[in-house]
Amino acid sequence: MIPEFVFDLTPALPEIILAGAGLVLLVLGAMREEDGLKTVTPLAVVALLVAALLALTLDRQPQTGFFGHFVFDGFAGFLKVIMLAGAAGSLLVATSYMREERVERFEYAVLLVFASLGMCMMVSANSLIALYMALELHSLPLYVMAAFHRDNLRSTEAGLKYFVLGALASGMLLYGCSLVYGFTGTVSFEGIAAAFHGTDGTVGSLPVGAVTGLVFVIAGLAFKLAAVPFHMWTPDVYEGSPTPVATFFAAAPKVAAVGLFVRVLMQPFGEWVDAWQQVVILIAVASMLLGAFAAIGQTNIKRLMAYSGIGHVGYALVGLSAGTEKGAYGVLIYMAIYLVMTLGTFSCILFMRRQGRYVEEIADLAGLGRRQPLLAAAFGVLMFSLAGIPPLAGFFGKLYVFLAAVDAGLTWLAVVGVLTSVVGAFYYLRVVKVIYFDEPAEAFDGGADPGVAGVAAVTTVMNLLFVVVPGPLLAAAATAAAALMR
Repeated sequence: MIPEFVFDLTPALPEIILAGAGLVLLVLGAMREEDGLKTVTPLAVVALLVAALLALTLDRQPQTGFFGHFVFDGFAGFLKVIMLAGAAGSLLVATSYMREERVERFEYAVLLVFASLGMCMMVSANSLIALYMALELHSLPLYVMAAFHRDNLRSTEAGLKYFVLGALASGMLLYGCSLVYGFTGTVSFEGIAAAFHGTDGTVGSLPVGAVTGLVFVIAGLAFKLAAVPFHMWTPDVYEGSPTPVATFFAAAPKVAAVGLFVRVLMQPFGEWVDAWQQVVILIAVASMLLGAFAAIGQTNIKRLMAYSGIGHVGYALVGLSAGTEKGAYGVLIYMAIYLVMTLGTFSCILFMRRQGRYVEEIADLAGLGRRQPLLAAAFGVLMFSLAGIPPLAGFFGKLYVFLAAVDAGLTWLAVVGVLTSVVGAFYYLRVVKVIYFDEPAEAFDGGADPGVAGVAAVTTVMNLLFVVVPGPLLAAAATAAAALMR
């Protein structure tokens, strides 16, 4: 007789592939230490894409596993596909940088695979225990990746800052989970949702203790989102980390954190929107304002993207603030578009190499339009898209979250979003101005890595063509949002 738990493995096939691949690649890299990265990186990319394909093809009807702690549904499937594709893209752009900076070690690809495993588990978490385990499995590799350039003081400082603040956030999250468990008597999301229903099915009010626990949970998750006021680590970690690591941090993990945030608030606490809506609105407004104004004075392109990411998280939370299926739909579209924009921008940053040394200052882009017109065009398209200028993809991402807010009666919040977008457009347009109108600086080195060039080209084209073929993404996001609200 087959043990019952065997049947729980089906919805977790992408995670099983990643876990197995991570272990195999670890052994393979250790056996081929001299050329481990050349061997391990392509195999890691294949593993990520195979896991994404499985997430795409699995039955999207809700399936639970591991005795109810794990769930696979349309919401998880949608996020896993875009996260794993983003992780594969960020790994493709890393090879040339690691080689030229002499940090060519196979452990990077292995760490990224295990971080991706944690991300997939995050969006499939169906209990407070699974939530915490997935978050830590995701975070621990990131701490090491931030300090991967161990001979560089800025990199080791970035890793230490991220670890210390991450430990603080984990403590806050655990405290919140313990309070929620204490007032509900269960860790499962379904049990939490049912804990305060009357015998006749009426929805009761949340006790003050449970609301307090929920606030602590939100605070712990907001750290992973790099949302205000838990954003302090972001600029320093982005600037100090190797650029491929910052590429990964800015893209796939942020999508996973937003996905987990949405699931926690919309499923177990979905009937008590009033209990958390004001907190989310406050975080969204603060993030949009900080992202708009703090980036204006930045001269380092990676720090600029860090503040940009904080602002974009604020825009995504505008959709979540609505507390409706339309809001979840807007968030999913926004995060898919955000991942493409960010991955493309960091790919362009990885072109910024002069005399064999990578440069990161915005002033170094001066005159790029005359010296390397294709790279300048890609950079310009991505900057316009991040600013939300039509008809590029970034405009439609903001449009859907703002429409969800208006539909939920939060018109003022959408207005704040539009105004901060106008302010934020200044620093994106400043980059375009430097590229096309400033006196030319010394030309960048030629001969870009094919992976970097390919990712930059694909993401730029996707931003341009979204207005022509938006249907597949919109349909997939609608199905995922509907699955979340069941």
